[in-house]
Amino acid sequence: MDQPSPPTPSTSSDVRTWSVLCHASALLGLFFHFLGHLGGPLIVWLMKRGDSPEIDAHGKESLNFQISMLIYDAVAAILCIVLIGIPILIALWVLNTVFVIIASVKASEGKFYRYPITIRFIS
Repeated sequence: MDQPSPPTPSTSSDVRTWSVLCHASALLGLFFHFLGHLGGPLIVWLMKRGDSPEIDAHGKESLNFQISMLIYDAVAAILCIVLIGIPILIALWVLNTVFVIIASVKASEGKFYRYPITIRFIS
């Protein structure tokens, strides 16, 4: 009877790849709003958080930022009633994209990136 093989230990490259995916998967929100921004990082984090403390930390940071951005988007959407919300929504979209790219690059270098303007919901 065949026994299952033991899980392969995470290599530094493997940890970095999953850490990058914790951040970069938020870019799915460009195509699938809401579900992409939150769903991608949430799925990666839930699947891989037990494999490495680094992946866990990157996943939490990414989720905290995306939840914060969702709140900021909701406030800006309400402000669309008085028309000031439209430029705020555009600025938030650009900031979200730029910060996610920066975090992904930092994670690929093995560094941890702290997103600005983030409310820490998950610690």
